[in-house]
Amino acid sequence: AQVLEETGGGSVEAGGSLKLTCTASGYTGSLFCMAWFRQLPGKEREVVGTFSRGGNRVDYIAESVKGRFTLSQLLAKDMLFLEMNNLKPEDTAIYYCAAVRRVAYCAGGYHPAASEYTSWGQGTQVTVSS
Repeated sequence: AQVLEETGGGSVEAGGSLKLTCTASGYTGSLFCMAWFRQLPGKEREVVGTFSRGGNRVDYIAESVKGRFTLSQLLAKDMLFLEMNNLKPEDTAIYYCAAVRRVAYCAGGYHPAASEYTSWGQGTQVTVSS
């Protein structure tokens, strides 16, 4: 079975940093598009960034977090990271890791909707206080 598990959430003050980790198990090969989403209170799930597992590169970063957040991976340990710096209260959300076996979803800046992803973690809460 393919499982994603997020860790690293918590509470920080504005301007602080957090690093989230998504540990994947049961994923064979590199033909996956990985992503971080977040869901703010009362809002729909929105993409934060996408990452090409096989290409080992960030493909898309949302404008709202560009310059503050970055994605990376440690493929040998099946880990995807979301490093968040200069956090703002509006970043408060539940953060989810997602995956889909579609290389094209991590190409050319295409960032499909949450419904296109087939695997999800349980989410981790990030709270930023002012």
